[in-house]
Amino acid sequence: MTGGATPQPPVLEKMEEMGFKVVHVYGLTETYGPATVCEWKPEWDELSVDQQAKMMGRQGIRHIGTEAVDVKDPETMKSVQADGKTMGEVMFRGNTVMNGYFKDLKATEEVFAGGWMRTGDLGVRHADGYIQVKDRLKDIIISGLENISTIEVESVVYRHPAVLEAAVVGRPDEYWGETPCAFVKLKDGASADAEEIIGFCRARLPDFMVPKSVVFGELPKTSTGKMQKFVLRERAKAMGSLFMNGGGKMLEI
Repeated sequence: MTGGATPQPPVLEKMEEMGFKVVHVYGLTETYGPATVCEWKPEWDELSVDQQAKMMGRQGIRHIGTEAVDVKDPETMKSVQADGKTMGEVMFRGNTVMNGYFKDLKATEEVFAGGWMRTGDLGVRHADGYIQVKDRLKDIIISGLENISTIEVESVVYRHPAVLEAAVVGRPDEYWGETPCAFVKLKDGASADAEEIIGFCRARLPDFMVPKSVVFGELPKTSTGKMQKFVLRERAKAMGSLFMNGGGKMLEI
């Protein structure tokens, strides 16, 4: 069982070799643990490891103990289209959802506005009923008029054979507002440069989602191993703007 981050293809492949079938679950402290489960479908057995990882990367359907889960427009509270593209906020309802925050009426009212518990996670609904978390509201990168899921970009960076860990955040950009910046830790003994990582992503992502800068080194984490993206956002901010000059050359300032 895995949760908290999308299972990556190399992990699924290694677990499969050891005879384990990974189950992806999703939930919060406020939902008393796992609230959705990505139930394995028999037809996935014939898919490639990368395709299986794509299916398993979704958060799935409601857990048996959860009354309801939905992806809604946070303004209208209407369910978003089940097209796998239209994003909304993941919301829960039911007896396993908390009553509220201890001695914090304001926060409780905000999180339950509209009658559902708002998770702060952006997600989509797929035609088969499975939901997929795309990013935290605070982590989404807005580049030009495009919303970029850092989770989707990270999943591609992770596929590079030299990459051990990766995290993507928005870097200030005078022209686009923000561009994706990848922080990468390489495997012991492996080598790769920024140009190689960017080229690898360009072959697998739309151009606007490709990281425009790559930083190598250790990634900051909490004592429980959770990535501290707020630290990386500060680092990216301190790096300054990345923009194109008139001759089309990428400049860092």
